[in-house]
Amino acid sequence: MLTTSDFKRGIVIQLDGAPCLIIDVTFQSPSARGANTMVKTRYRNLITGQVLDKTFRSGDKVDEADFERHKGQFLYADGGRGVFMDLETYEQFEQDEDDFAANSPYLLEGTEVVLGLFEGRMVTVELPMTVELTVTDTAPVIKNATATAETKEALLETGLKIKVPPYLETGNKVKVDTRDGRFISRA
Repeated sequence: MLTTSDFKRGIVIQLDGAPCLIIDVTFQSPSARGANTMVKTRYRNLITGQVLDKTFRSGDKVDEADFERHKGQFLYADGGRGVFMDLETYEQFEQDEDDFAANSPYLLEGTEVVLGLFEGRMVTVELPMTVELTVTDTAPVIKNATATAETKEALLETGLKIKVPPYLETGNKVKVDTRDGRFISRA
């Protein structure tokens, strides 16, 4: 059991039978005397992906979710689903088509990820902050191009399209931010 004083960003609590990741916590005292402090939380339901807000009273108790994070690896795509392996137990898990579609542009076979397991079932896949991917198609190099605000579109080996500086060419490896799909640097 956790109380509201244990709340902080990144912990996983159980609400309505689902694991919920706390994204933000704010403690508010409604009066100068400090009576009945309110704890406002923003959390993500890890099953549905929905982001919700909920207010607790100071001292309220909630269950800690049976949630574990394990090192994992992306094995392969099977149709529209992704197959992952827990690197500790070698157990394999499948990610459904909707969730995998959001992750697939950043995944190559062998990419290490963090698997979120709830009651022994995979519910989340955390990608690394950056991945290195090869440019498979882009416009030709522009002569005397430097790193300016000018960009061109590039197609990467996973099918992801991003904007890159004009000096990059087909075959270059680039670092991509997995949070927003943005070019970071040449790898």
